[in-house]
Amino acid sequence: MSKLILKGHIVVPFADLAAVKSEFTARMALTKKENGCLVFEASQDVECPSRFTFYEDFTNRESFSKHQDRPGKS
Repeated sequence: MSKLILKGHIVVPFADLAAVKSEFTARMALTKKENGCLVFEASQDVECPSRFTFYEDFTNRESFSKHQDRPGKS
């Protein structure tokens, strides 16, 4: 099976920005520990603080699917 790479961004409503930022570090750490996660990078845009850019690299589609199904993820 081939790797699965996901690049993209999300735009968070300003009303939810504080909550997202408070979860940000913990969620990144959990994702990086997942079996099959090769790279997980995320950053908040300096010029547009409500925009977060992501780069995810998983060993295969199965490991990415497990990441998507992780308990506690909303």
